[in-house]
Amino acid sequence: MMIAYFTLPLRYFGEDRPVVSWLVFAAVLIGMTWFLMARMIDILVGTGHHPGVWIIFLICLVLTVFASTYYVLGAQPDEFVGLNTRLDSLYFTVVTMATVGYGDITPSGQAPRLVVMLQIAYNFVFLAAAAGALSRQVRSGLESRVRRRS
Repeated sequence: MMIAYFTLPLRYFGEDRPVVSWLVFAAVLIGMTWFLMARMIDILVGTGHHPGVWIIFLICLVLTVFASTYYVLGAQPDEFVGLNTRLDSLYFTVVTMATVGYGDITPSGQAPRLVVMLQIAYNFVFLAAAAGALSRQVRSGLESRVRRRS
């Protein structure tokens, strides 16, 4: 997925096509939300297979989507301070996801600030819920093993 991020033709998005850019971002965010919710339901119901793999995949997907969005926004003047490359965008996304916030890259425009708020909300609500669902499934699996041995 990271190889795709570094090779995606992102020049088709940005200030030349703002409506298309925002529609694609919204559609991808909605799709990720639906996919994540479906996986969480599978985990909670007990029909999901390999939930740890799905969680890792979803984290990579979130990183790719937000890093791509930051890269496109960073190509516009005065939207970010310190964000110049795809690696900068990925770094900023990881730092935001980890809630570290070094301050070396900062969103200065309104659009990047909105996307950062969306990422923080997304991380807080959906990734925390996914981690909770995963831990619940692991705990129930351990409890069933203990019951079988008893």
